[in-house]
Amino acid sequence: LGCLRGVCLSAERSGLICGICPLCSSVLTGMEGDMDLQFLLQGGDLLKVRSSSWKKTRYFRLQEDCKTMWHESKKLFKSNPTFSLDDISAVRLGRQSEGLRKSTEEQVEGRCFSIMFKGRRKNLDLIASSEEEARQWVKSLEKMMYNRNNLSLHWIYTCLNKADKNKDDKMSQSEVKNFLRLINIEVDDVYTEMLFAKCDTSKSGYLSGAEIEHFYDLLTHREEIDVIYGEYAKTTGFMSPENLVDFLMKEQREKATLVDAHKIIEKYELDENAKGKKLLSKDGFLMYLHTPEALVYNSDHREVYQDMSHPLSHYFISSSHNTYLMEDQLKGPSSTEAYVRALLKGCRCVELDCWDGSDDEPVIYHGYTLTSKILFKDAIQAIKDHAFKTSDYPVILSLENHCSVEQQEVMARHMSSILGSALVTSPLCDGMPTNFPSPEELRGKFLIKGKRLNKLEATYVPEAAVADETDVSEEEESNDEDEDEQNVEEERKKKKKKLKLAKELSNMVIYCKSVHFNGFEDARQNLSFYEMSSFKEGKAMKLAEESANAYVRHNVEKLSRIYPAGSRTDSSNYNPVPLWNAGCQIVALNFQTACQDMDLNQGRFLVNGKSGYILKPAFMREEGAEFDPITLTRGDWLKHKTLHVMVISAQQLPKVNKKKSSIVDPLVKVQVFGVPADVAEKETPAVENNGFNPTWNENLQFDVYVPELALVRFAVEDHDSTSDNEFVGQYTLPFNSLKMGYRHVPLLNKNGDILPSARLFVHVMVLDAE
Repeated sequence: LGCLRGVCLSAERSGLICGICPLCSSVLTGMEGDMDLQFLLQGGDLLKVRSSSWKKTRYFRLQEDCKTMWHESKKLFKSNPTFSLDDISAVRLGRQSEGLRKSTEEQVEGRCFSIMFKGRRKNLDLIASSEEEARQWVKSLEKMMYNRNNLSLHWIYTCLNKADKNKDDKMSQSEVKNFLRLINIEVDDVYTEMLFAKCDTSKSGYLSGAEIEHFYDLLTHREEIDVIYGEYAKTTGFMSPENLVDFLMKEQREKATLVDAHKIIEKYELDENAKGKKLLSKDGFLMYLHTPEALVYNSDHREVYQDMSHPLSHYFISSSHNTYLMEDQLKGPSSTEAYVRALLKGCRCVELDCWDGSDDEPVIYHGYTLTSKILFKDAIQAIKDHAFKTSDYPVILSLENHCSVEQQEVMARHMSSILGSALVTSPLCDGMPTNFPSPEELRGKFLIKGKRLNKLEATYVPEAAVADETDVSEEEESNDEDEDEQNVEEERKKKKKKLKLAKELSNMVIYCKSVHFNGFEDARQNLSFYEMSSFKEGKAMKLAEESANAYVRHNVEKLSRIYPAGSRTDSSNYNPVPLWNAGCQIVALNFQTACQDMDLNQGRFLVNGKSGYILKPAFMREEGAEFDPITLTRGDWLKHKTLHVMVISAQQLPKVNKKKSSIVDPLVKVQVFGVPADVAEKETPAVENNGFNPTWNENLQFDVYVPELALVRFAVEDHDSTSDNEFVGQYTLPFNSLKMGYRHVPLLNKNGDILPSARLFVHVMVLDAE
């Protein structure tokens, strides 16, 4: 809920579950006696699994801060390791991880569970003594994760607990100063003495009980909320439903009624006396401002709200490159878990780099490198198991096929047997299709992208004079393969001129046939709608700059896939925005690499229910589209929007450097990404030594000519005058998903995961330019 004055005590009085109380360092009634919490605090022995030969018993338990899991280590001179519940992305019951499937037998299925971490950290595979115990571990961990994600006050409690060195539930003046450093505030001794003296009403030389509560109130007081609330609280110091409607309509630009106001008061007011009088207190008002419906992101866009009945080529599609890699593409590990992570992030096009393996089983890895290998069938199974957990809409399997005909036949059998009826192996309509089906028609389906022995018309239009090719020219097709030049050259030395295709695999390619690109005019005259090309980023960027309108028109009817240059051996990424501006649908990025480019990708696909499909603007879908993102030739785009952002304050920014003496000097950058005319960046000054509650009140203004394609990124950095600023957090969303008025902005870490306590507070206004 963020840092709310008195929220813990108010929640306790109202009977709401609050969790850990930061004021008294004790467990409130909401969690006191909770069996799942007590189970974790007591802990127990679990069998830790690293391989079939490395299985060792280790003791695991939750520490008293209710945030950190501890487990013993038998290594000499090494402290027992810990990890935060905030670092866990999921807990999965059963042998769902690649490690457990390889290293354990089926009979222990019910006793196994895995802790999946955010970022690149390896999974923790564990075996409990019984199936009941395994279920208890999973249930308890999931409950605590849920509570931590919804109750960010735990962070304050943890800092208070750390600052209380002698654990006497009291705070001396030195402990107060230590606490302030822990929560990212650096203050001089004079201010510390003044704050301490103001709260030490007992003159005892330490704070306890109500004095700590007073200290907390002073610390978390937000003057900007006082000003806003005071402007509208016209009913004996409270907001009436009528006052709240005025605020929602005038400031937030929302269509609000008295019914809406009554619902907000009933849901968010914690003071029973105020609620009984149908009034909203300042605490209730602030609590409402922290809710999802009041954030900067339009909550209506959390669900699928776009028309999903257009042809597939009319959508931007969330796409991954080298999906099987966990790290770099020279010696990094390959894993089925990488597919799971990408799919759970809403990715709808995954890549499979297929090579001949031993025992007639195809494998996936980055050819001619030291990356590890995984079985093709294991990857297909993992994709099948997780494809539709985040989104119901179709998944495209982009095959990079380097296998012999015999192992291609094995690939076809595996996909057919594992994916079953969900695999599209014939057109959805009767006869020869003339256009793509829609995402809605393809819900729950898999499409294969790859080479095909002949044109689709040869099968579904028998009278058509289309030659049935027996093989595919390597010379013709090499530019379509997702490889760097060195790998292509090495493969050519080892293979014949012709690449043989298995008919069984070829026949599975229906709507996404890979072909070489010979220019836009050639594609218009000679290629069918389902024939698509892949473009290396450099070539695609050049086309997007020099032939932007032709690229937009090409992408109205046909699909284009873009992939990173082979020189990006570190699995770095490129800016996807210029390619989206040109209408390219499948702009593939390295999902395993955290960077600004992935922030933009996450922001683009944040909306529409995280379905992985975003409908392109109407001016990019019409035949003969005139849109040119470079020149903006149509007069319609001269009627632009003006974006006003006041960056007001921030709350509970995390430390960049974990050293006790390190304090953040935060500044905020607001960036607009889109067509070249819209690209802009402005920033606030830095606030010295305050990451807990810095204030800026800085006005920033932007002109936006094509709002339908624009993304807005809020970035917080730790200012450094001698070197590059360090990343603190960011949030990216489409321009048309911004909500106006006073809004909190959630912040994400480098991996794109929510920072539970950290937020910006801004005022947003979008006006038609004069």
